[in-house]
Formats: sequence, structure tokens, C-alpha cells
Amino acid sequence: GLPIARFSGLLKMWPGGFGPRAQKGRNEMSYWQLFYHIVWATKDREPIISLDKEPSVYEFIIQKATLLNGKVFAIGGVEDHVHLVVSIPPSIAVADFIGQVKGTSSALVNRAEIFPFRFRWQQKYGVFSFDRKRLPYIMAYIEEQKQHHHMNELISVLEREDAVQEEAFSVQEQHAVYLANLDNWKREMATI
Repeated sequence: GLPIARFSGLLKMWPGGFGPRAQKGRNEMSYWQLFYHIVWATKDREPIISLDKEPSVYEFIIQKATLLNGKVFAIGGVEDHVHLVVSIPPSIAVADFIGQVKGTSSALVNRAEIFPFRFRWQQKYGVFSFDRKRLPYIMAYIEEQKQHHHMNELISVLEREDAVQEEAFSVQEQHAVYLANLDNWKREMATI
């Protein structure tokens, strides 16, 4: 499969900031750190992204995210949904970024005839922002998606691509405590 671990080293490549210097202009932003965990599903959550199809589907997602100047840190999932950990530049709205990544990746999958039918993503998605201190934990969770699903060790808030009763959903932390222990972090996330 796709060597997911190769994205783990990306954090070290941008020690002073994750955004490239902006073009000269009135809305110049020279430094930014915007991290997102995005999750979305196949149309009707059909379990069609098999292990043999996964590398191609993921590569199309990564290609489009990179073309939009996103920095991909991790990608993973199971047969019916995908998780993407990415830094998105402030020059593009998060919703536009996600729409373009989903739209282009499904078009490329169909053009490559990876499936004997028309491949589509579900319209909805979940997106969560987080800080740099949590990046390694979110990456580890995404890189181990298959294991988490197999052992039913899911963090429900990170698996959401659809809000309850169609209302916007936001995660509110009681207090900002940054934990260094992965098990403690998983427990903290499970309480949200």
C-alpha cells in the first residue's frame, strides 16, 4: 500500500512556519499554522475502497491537496471513508479546499477507471482544526485507522462526517491541557 509513514517527516521540513511567503499584495500573510483533520465518506458509505484501490485513490487526493498548496501530513481510512490531516493555506477557504480535493479526486478516479462503475464521494464531510501540539496524535490516529476500526477503538468525534440533526457541530474543550501521553490524549478526545 501507500507508504503513509512518509508524511510523518513533513513536520520537520517547516520548523519556522508552514506557509510559504505570500505574494506581495494588500492581504499579505507571511506566517501561518492551520491544521485540519478532514473526514469524508464514499457515496452512501459504500465499502468500495479496497486495499488494492486505496493507493490510487489516496494518491489523487494527495495530488490535488498539494496543487492547492496544502501540506499533507497523513491520509488513511477504511473501505467507506477517508481521513486527511493537512495544513491549508489561508488563501483558500477550507470548504473550497475540501470541495476541490473531493471533486478532483473522484474525477481522476473515474478517468483512470479504477472502479467498473462511477465513483462518488458523499457530499458531507467533517472538519476539525487543531493546534501543532496535537498534530503527532492526530497523525498517529489516522495512520492506524484500519487497526482502530478492526479493534473498535474509535474516537467518535474524529470519525464524524455528518452533524447530528443537520446542525453545525463544534468541539468545546473545558480547559486547554496539552497531554504528552497518547493514551491520555485518546481518553481526553473520547470525552468530547
